[in-house]
Amino acid sequence: MSVPPSSDPVPAGASRALKLPFDPIERAADTWRATFGPSSAMAAVTSIMRAHQILLGQLDALLKPYDLTFARYEALVLLTFSRTGALPLSKIGERLMVHPTSVTNTVDRLERAGLVRRMRNPRDGRGVLAEITGEGREMVRRATADLMGAGFCMGMYEEGDLDAMFDLLKTLRVAAGDFSL
Repeated sequence: MSVPPSSDPVPAGASRALKLPFDPIERAADTWRATFGPSSAMAAVTSIMRAHQILLGQLDALLKPYDLTFARYEALVLLTFSRTGALPLSKIGERLMVHPTSVTNTVDRLERAGLVRRMRNPRDGRGVLAEITGEGREMVRRATADLMGAGFCMGMYEEGDLDAMFDLLKTLRVAAGDFSL
């Protein structure tokens, strides 16, 4: 694992740096161990949850100039990846692994911004598709360039570390039933 360079900019509005003189999760793990027993799982879960907060704050800050959140960006990218540029709302929820209400809210916001449009599913006439617009495709192109330039806020890790992290978390996702190997 590499050490983050001091020149790496943190986007304005990103997760606030705590600058504590100790690691509060490590301290909690020590206390947990003395009080309850083994603390490795608690420390790992707490670290993952804190990493989620940090990354979401930094990614959302990078996407703020586009009036996007990371969730809306993911939906646009998913539509960009689809063969026709359109997907049923149920398929979007399934692929993004979110509740149907979240998909509806996300598509509502993207539609108001002119980045997607809703249309009846021509296959069955009942279902609703979200289709990315030309403006949405351009937004994905520009936002992706910024995210890639920032290394998706993971620039403090080397490529091998990122691959190992992905593999470790993949085990959790398989165990939860997200997919099977």
